[in-house]
Amino acid sequence: MIKAIIFDLDGLLVDTEIVSYEIYKKLLLKFGFNFSTQEYSKHYSGKTETSNIEHLIDTYSLPLSLEVGLAKCLKMEESMIEQGVPLKKGARNLLEYLKKNNYKVAVASSSTKERAIKLLKQNHIHNLFDEFVFAEDVTNSKPHPEVFIKAYKKLNCQPSECIVLEDSENGIMAAFNATIPVICVPDMKSPSKIYLEKCIEIFPSLYEVISFLENKD
Repeated sequence: MIKAIIFDLDGLLVDTEIVSYEIYKKLLLKFGFNFSTQEYSKHYSGKTETSNIEHLIDTYSLPLSLEVGLAKCLKMEESMIEQGVPLKKGARNLLEYLKKNNYKVAVASSSTKERAIKLLKQNHIHNLFDEFVFAEDVTNSKPHPEVFIKAYKKLNCQPSECIVLEDSENGIMAAFNATIPVICVPDMKSPSKIYLEKCIEIFPSLYEVISFLENKD
């Protein structure tokens, strides 16, 4: 029996992937480079900020240290978040359904606590979650399963009683490595076949998760 749903944050619950793309695009434009959504989807979607900035610096031979690159991107992101980052389609409907039907709900994200809570409060959904696991709470990032193991333990559930909702390859692997069934809702980049095969379902939006749960009951 499914008792709990564990959400990823970026690109799954909140539409931050397009924000990341715009940040990298602006950064590269300052050095005279164009940056396409296709390139972002292929090489940067679903990756950590640190690995992405390292990749940008190496690929474009940017005259920046990792620390300076991260600081510049963080400053741009803070400005864009203050302007508002919308929820992904179906997110609010699903969260309200879960609350109404007494599911336990958690966020398990590689984001920092401060950033994540700001995004959740901005969209008035922070009170719809029972537990949270953020970057500060783990030693190992996805695809290591630590973030999801901590989430199901905080929810006082077994892996078989949970479902993880993810959009990225690393997230899918983290859930799979934690032995938790995972549903993929792709964002800008659809995970490759070897990752999708590890999912119990693939849905175009979070709306379809409601029907899936109703049919499970």
